[in-house]
Amino acid sequence: MPYYAKSEDWLQQSSLLLQARPSTTRITTRYHLKPARRVRKPKKSDQDATAHEAQLPEAQEKPPRGHLVLKTYEPHSGVTLKYKTSKAAEVTRLIQMLGTLGRRMAAVPVVEKAEDEGMADAPPTEADGAGAGSGVQTPVGQTQQQQQQQQGGGGKGKKKKGGRR
Repeated sequence: MPYYAKSEDWLQQSSLLLQARPSTTRITTRYHLKPARRVRKPKKSDQDATAHEAQLPEAQEKPPRGHLVLKTYEPHSGVTLKYKTSKAAEVTRLIQMLGTLGRRMAAVPVVEKAEDEGMADAPPTEADGAGAGSGVQTPVGQTQQQQQQQQGGGGKGKKKKGGRR
């Protein structure tokens, strides 16, 4: 079965397949991590080893290499969508997106993010004194250092001099 070249393509097609048949479509993940390999030093005779010991590098380990395979499968139509990646940042992003796709599989409504909307002002109440405000004063024109000093924050102070002998 061929793999998709881009994660966006796999994600879009999987989403469409889940919308069409949410009860039968399944998404599976498989993560494979190859163990680290050691790069061996070339073998030398005992005489050469003592003479060149300082010149040979120590045995180095290559970091383990893993890959994630995502598969969306719908058994009635036989549709299989696959994507494979070994990029760590992409693995993290795709695992997070599986939550959204899983909501569709479980027939839970997907909550779409709304655009940022400005908050409307609250209507004045009698306790506010007919819209006089909430009674909380906000500092205007203060610097960040002045605000930290009022709050007891860790503003910069004088440097202490050590005793000289």
